[in-house]
Amino acid sequence: MSSATLSKPSLGQSPAIRTGPIRVIATSAPQGTDESVVAWVDSIAAITVPDQVIWCDGSPQEWDGLARLMVTQGTVVQLNPEHRPYSFLARSDPSDVARVEDRTFICSEDETDAGPTNNWAEPAQMRATLAPLFAGCMRGRTMYVMPFSMGPLGSPLSRLGVQLTDSPYVVASMSVMTRMGTSALKLIDAATAWVPAVHSVGKPLAEGEADVAWPCNTTKYISHFPQTREIWSYGSAYGGNALLAKKSFALRIASTMARDEGWMAEHMLILKITNPRGKAFHVVAAFPSACGKTNLAMLKPTIPGWTVETIGDDIAWLHPSADGTLRAINPEAGFFGVAPGTGVSTNATAIETVWGNTIFTNVAMRDDGDVWWEGLTDKAPDHLIDWQGNEWTPASGTKAAHPNSRFTVAAKQCPSISDDWEDPKGVVIDAIIFGGRRATNVPLVVEARDWEHGVYLGATISSEKTAAAEGTVGELRRDPFAMLPFCGYNMADYWANWLKVGQQLRPGGRMPRIFQVNWFRKDENGDFLWPGFGENSRVLEWILERVDGKLPAADGPLGLVPTAGGLNVEGLDLAEGDLEKLFEVDAESWLAEADSTEEFFATFGDKVPAALLNQLTVLRSRLS
Repeated sequence: MSSATLSKPSLGQSPAIRTGPIRVIATSAPQGTDESVVAWVDSIAAITVPDQVIWCDGSPQEWDGLARLMVTQGTVVQLNPEHRPYSFLARSDPSDVARVEDRTFICSEDETDAGPTNNWAEPAQMRATLAPLFAGCMRGRTMYVMPFSMGPLGSPLSRLGVQLTDSPYVVASMSVMTRMGTSALKLIDAATAWVPAVHSVGKPLAEGEADVAWPCNTTKYISHFPQTREIWSYGSAYGGNALLAKKSFALRIASTMARDEGWMAEHMLILKITNPRGKAFHVVAAFPSACGKTNLAMLKPTIPGWTVETIGDDIAWLHPSADGTLRAINPEAGFFGVAPGTGVSTNATAIETVWGNTIFTNVAMRDDGDVWWEGLTDKAPDHLIDWQGNEWTPASGTKAAHPNSRFTVAAKQCPSISDDWEDPKGVVIDAIIFGGRRATNVPLVVEARDWEHGVYLGATISSEKTAAAEGTVGELRRDPFAMLPFCGYNMADYWANWLKVGQQLRPGGRMPRIFQVNWFRKDENGDFLWPGFGENSRVLEWILERVDGKLPAADGPLGLVPTAGGLNVEGLDLAEGDLEKLFEVDAESWLAEADSTEEFFATFGDKVPAALLNQLTVLRSRLS
């Protein structure tokens, strides 16, 4: 990749990046590369017309060369190695700071296959739209070829892909987020299915034209072709739009693969939790944004004897196995976490994880060359350089870090990472948890009576809008299974797939129990009733004691709930009556919510599975 001799240091070293002349060496396909990959790369190069093509090997030397190249180009600055060893800060173009959901398309042959929750485009029409955009789009740039594995290399549960990009930032990030390079390429042969993904920042360079630090285009398309398993992304260099292995492959395309192959690709974290008796459990959990997902993924329990270890923080691939169990892998190799709100008091494990070897994007920089964002510390520094490179003080009246600023770091660097996080067989799942942000109605924890009831709970996940800018305050923002932006096909068919997979699981094979949680219920004064954060381990304790058959439960109108004294609240400073309020069920409010759910289901026409409609009838009956 590079003529440099300086390799990426081992943990604990902190050399400065040299910024002298960089010589990038064009490479040909490694010997033994499957002909289908070579032909595809050549065909895209003929369309995009890059100055050169680099086949990435995923080595530390390659990563170091990319880092030095980006420093030279101004895409990143190296942070002070005394505070943040071998770490970098990127500042994006202000127009390119988040996923562009309105420019994200599912290009299925049949519009009904995309469903009412996706933006649909007819495949041939989208190809005609993209053709002139991609023609010559990499002129003046290097096209990088990134073979990668989603999941442990060689695992039967993993899947392979090849992404092309003209962004060094994307290559550096993909090398953290996936198993990228020669090892993945060697797994592709003539009999191997792999996902082709093409990305361009959409800013070709004329001869002699100076580049910008963060090239992008105001025109953006993130297009998915489920039938041919292709991804085409144009105009953005931001993670969710450009790291195509993540949401695009691991969820949108993988969910369609899962439907066709009999498994599930989910927007879920994965935990290993060990009780004081030494028994280990594995849990997956789905939460919409702003519902504490990352905090739970790296939870530090407050109750004695329990330990929580991280397997994945964002995506889980769930496969029914021959013995009737449900096994999960984390397809990713890194964390692409939201920085604001992450601090020592809220997620100490995440802070320990990003001590070094991290790419930060759109956070602020301190005067000592380290990073800062809102929530990192209780008090802001007196002076910062904000995410756009401007002088900033607490009196500026703006955010120092962008609200969607990020950190990209290898999962293996997380101090709570589990020793089985890369088990090629996957880990057996004991419990599935769904959660939303609800100030009213939803109890602290409810257990589903059976699999069908659990699917209903997942299908009706919602959060309450809290600001006028979001719509009517208190109105529900529905996000089934926390998959609304990421399901690559009709959501009603997705529910049907969950029901179908459930039929392959057996209670004797440790069939997962399903639960719903809500950390965010408030009292009449608008104060949270539950302390949250590390204290959420008390709810996990109840869940896993239920799984282990150690606790009884009461059957309420919404599902099974703790009996009196069943939830461990010893030492908690709960006001009198707060515990009861956490489990109150107002029948009138819930009947109104049932009506809202019926209206939501109606948007999917006759595709809604009969089992979910039956669960709605049962709910109304129990409430009445």
